[in-house]
Amino acid sequence: MLDRVLAEADRAVRVLTGSVSARRPNPAGRVAPGSAAGEDGEAPLSEAERRHAAGLMRVNHVGEICAQALYRGQALVCEKPATRRLFLDAAAEETDHLAWLDERLRELRSRPSFLNPFWYAGAFGLGVLAGRVGDAWNLGFMAETERQVERHLDGHLGSLPANDTRSRAIVEQMSVDERQHRVTAEQYGGVSLPAPARAAMRCGSRVMTSTAYYI
Repeated sequence: MLDRVLAEADRAVRVLTGSVSARRPNPAGRVAPGSAAGEDGEAPLSEAERRHAAGLMRVNHVGEICAQALYRGQALVCEKPATRRLFLDAAAEETDHLAWLDERLRELRSRPSFLNPFWYAGAFGLGVLAGRVGDAWNLGFMAETERQVERHLDGHLGSLPANDTRSRAIVEQMSVDERQHRVTAEQYGGVSLPAPARAAMRCGSRVMTSTAYYI
């Protein structure tokens, strides 16, 4: 367990410093670069559109920071190897999302949230607590997390500037991945969380998204 804790500390440092690499190509690669400036075949973003897109992508980046920490916290204390593998596989895909969003934020001349260490620590602790309550609730927590993320991403697709096709390509692929995480968690036996737990998760998500857009 000590080795695993030390490995998680190392992982946290790499995630928070942006020292992670995607295993899959960035979906934005299907779109010509330059959407922040408008060159290479894509309509330019106004300064207000650039700032708005950057704010939304920073929110998505914080969401992936939290998902990464949450799933690794759940995996750390999970007793069944098959369930632990499910969480680690999901966390690996969230790493892809982090790398894609890091790249897009740089293109938009912006940055990740200054509060990322706080979000990571909180989500990791929550993951450890969730991992202690048994597989059915543990997987149910994952399923509900992804259900709320799906709604959140759908909202961003409706809010991103229409001509920001690079950001849209990333968010669309993220949505596909998150939906698959939810389905997998349900198939492995995740149960529906009580209404108060779902409401608390929505409340926490609203605090995170409204803060990360600016900070």
